[in-house]
Amino acid sequence: MKDILQEIIARKRKEVEAIYAPKPSLRQALLNSETGIIAEFKRRSPSKGWIKQEGRADVIPLSYQQNGAAALSILTDEHYFGGSDDFIRQARLSGVTIPILYKNFVINEAQLYAAALCGASAVLLIAACLSKQECRGLMDKAHQLGLEVLLEMHSEEELEYAELQPDLCGINNRNLGSFVTDVENSFRLAELLPKDAVKVSESGISNPETVKALRSAGFRGFLMGEHFMKADNPGEELRHFLEASL
Repeated sequence: MKDILQEIIARKRKEVEAIYAPKPSLRQALLNSETGIIAEFKRRSPSKGWIKQEGRADVIPLSYQQNGAAALSILTDEHYFGGSDDFIRQARLSGVTIPILYKNFVINEAQLYAAALCGASAVLLIAACLSKQECRGLMDKAHQLGLEVLLEMHSEEELEYAELQPDLCGINNRNLGSFVTDVENSFRLAELLPKDAVKVSESGISNPETVKALRSAGFRGFLMGEHFMKADNPGEELRHFLEASL
């Protein structure tokens, strides 16, 4: 007779192993990509309300992949962004194989375990939310879990966090206090980052010419969400954008 308990425990061991299993590399995906677009699944914004309330995590992320995204970002904050950890699981189950960034306001190790468990490749750490010591501890734990770290900075003062040598350095063009966006922030801070940093420009990008200019300034990644999510067909809009940005 089959021992159900042994069967359950064997399954649990596989689930735990999956937390530590190698994930597709966001850093490598951007280094290998001609476009570097990180397409974001973002249903809601604190400043603009619902962008696409009906957006499905088992449809749009896969469409992004099929239309040329180098990687994905999925908002998992529920209260302000209408997100969920389960959106990453749904995306993976739908067939997404490219790297996924777990985008949330990570302040505790528990969130890193959640990111690893749901199938993320990398996590966002925000300098404005963490002391340098807290950031170092979370980065170390993320690496132990097989997760890469995109460290987001916004001001010249925060650039000292780059000394922690994250896998990717992000420059947020949006002020997280006022939510005002200025892409010039990326151009201004890019030359102050370490030369070998894999640079990602985040927020406020909607023009292919801007991507071309950022690429010339040394950026390898371009995180875009609202521009695509506002379209009737986000994946198709991504394809048109990519064609114009090369």
